[in-house]
Amino acid sequence: MGTGHFFWVIFYFASLCSASLANNAKINFREKEKKVLDQILGAGKYDARIRPSGLNGTDGPAYVSVNIFVRSISKIDDVTMEYSVQLTFREQWTDERLKFDDIQGRLKYLTLTEANRVWMPDLFFSNEKEGHFHNIIMPNVYIRIFPNGSVLYSIRISLTLACPMNLKLYPLDRQICSLRMASYGWTTNDLVFLWKEGDPVQVVKNLHLPRFTLEKFLTDYCNSKTNTGEYSCLKVDLLFKREFSYYLIQIYIPCCMLVIVSWVSFWLDQGAVPARVSLGVTTLLTMATQTSGINASLPPVSYTKAIDVWTGVCLTFVFGALLEFALVNYASRSDMHKENMKKKRRDLEQASIDAASDLLDTDSNATFAMLRQCEVHMQAPKRPNCCKTWLSKFPTRQCSRSKRIDVISRITFPLVFALFNLVYWSTYLFRDEEDE
Repeated sequence: MGTGHFFWVIFYFASLCSASLANNAKINFREKEKKVLDQILGAGKYDARIRPSGLNGTDGPAYVSVNIFVRSISKIDDVTMEYSVQLTFREQWTDERLKFDDIQGRLKYLTLTEANRVWMPDLFFSNEKEGHFHNIIMPNVYIRIFPNGSVLYSIRISLTLACPMNLKLYPLDRQICSLRMASYGWTTNDLVFLWKEGDPVQVVKNLHLPRFTLEKFLTDYCNSKTNTGEYSCLKVDLLFKREFSYYLIQIYIPCCMLVIVSWVSFWLDQGAVPARVSLGVTTLLTMATQTSGINASLPPVSYTKAIDVWTGVCLTFVFGALLEFALVNYASRSDMHKENMKKKRRDLEQASIDAASDLLDTDSNATFAMLRQCEVHMQAPKRPNCCKTWLSKFPTRQCSRSKRIDVISRITFPLVFALFNLVYWSTYLFRDEEDE
């Protein structure tokens, strides 16, 4: 009985000791994390000014793997040739000075929020115009130190980057906007940037752009050599395709409608001068305003864009319709003048014939008429004119030139505009892809 009592007492104390050890272990776990941080980052133990050693502790360059996550692309500006992007930027490297005991796998990593506590690569974005960090609610940055000395640096940033554009095919173009990252002070003898293996660039799935579509992205290296040495550089090229539906609705269809409206004047009467002039001037001014609005939203480049060809030809057609009325008006007045001259000539001839008939007798009149008829029959027949024969088939009024000009314009203008559309869309839609 005494032996059993002694056994239960030992069991009770063993349980208390195990519970106490468990509690101590739980409490000491955070204490251990603090001690590890003090041990590896304490004063006089770690110098953040000294770069890590190379692979396997050698004196070679430190290798930093980079990957980015594109969260959003807010705008792509054609005028200033820039684009704004928000991304999560990550760097990872190994610093053997930061190795620590993981307490049998219970301490997976240490987390820091102060980047100045450890050595950091001096990476900068070479094509950056503006940029800022995100500090709501807390600074969106962290550093993780793993037991093997690996360091992961992650930060969320917003950047406005330069994007030189070639607008020769605008708005049927594709643009390549780059994101370049390079070392500012460390040469390739000390620091080398590498893209992370596997998936170096990720893009959010529901990425939405107002007038562009992100077709694909390509990663590459862009090391640069200067008189101070060679510097490591990474770049990612984002290929954007411009959405054409917006420009079709806002530019191409309205311009086409203005050209067609200008043809209405060909079907109006020649005498409706106010109507035809008002229609021509109104369409011309509207087309000029449309062209000015388009050019205001684009930079003043020195080359001709695809949209310039379209608006220029449409403006030429509208202006041509206005000039056509001027030609019709001139031809109409010329026809009226010729008709008046013919009428006066006929009146004079009739008066001469009447005067002569009073002096000549009936036989003389008969002889004169026979001679006149023989003279007419002896004239050589004129060769038929194909153009006049073709034009005579149109329902023209007294075969006047002004009416024929209108009839020809009704057919010529639409045919030429249709031919232009065929050439234009064949050239820009089915062109060979340029070397990008």
